[in-house]
Amino acid sequence: MAFTLSIGEKAPDFLLKATSGNYYSLEKFKEAGTLVVFFTCNHCPYVLGSDEVTRSTAEKYASRGVRFVGINANSPNTYPEDDFPSMVRRMEQHKFPWVYLYDETQEVAMKYGALRTPHFYIFNGDRKLVYTGRGVDSPRDASRITVNDLDRALEELTSGKEVSVSVTNPIGCNVKWEGKDKHWMPADACDLI
Repeated sequence: MAFTLSIGEKAPDFLLKATSGNYYSLEKFKEAGTLVVFFTCNHCPYVLGSDEVTRSTAEKYASRGVRFVGINANSPNTYPEDDFPSMVRRMEQHKFPWVYLYDETQEVAMKYGALRTPHFYIFNGDRKLVYTGRGVDSPRDASRITVNDLDRALEELTSGKEVSVSVTNPIGCNVKWEGKDKHWMPADACDLI
């Protein structure tokens, strides 16, 4: 199995179904100067604890041409609440400012080397990776956040600067892989990396 993408690598393409019922590929986001692809889900306490911070960051940078794409690759056989109908309900309830895609085969997560939920990847206008890792330093408890790596990286990138810290360890639950051959770590693990 490949490791997570390295800085400078191109964004792997995908064709995935969104909660809206439409299908999306990288081409659908060609107008975005910056693209944030992040692996997420419906149940992980690290996702639930930081979704509103991610929302604020997405809204803050939307006017600077930054688009966010959430991808759920978790196996519903491990967590039934990560199935597609639950994704639809979650988006209807929370109206997040990103497209929420379902990676049912987990092939896209494998190409990106997704390790955790949440796990963020920032791509520049050429769709080359400039940042990968955590969004914040305390995703489970937003009241304890002292560092917002995602915000810092986007501020630097959209201001024409180089991203000062391009790699951090994602903090969250393991991606719930289908079948033992795809497990990076135990399927039931939900701790820090």
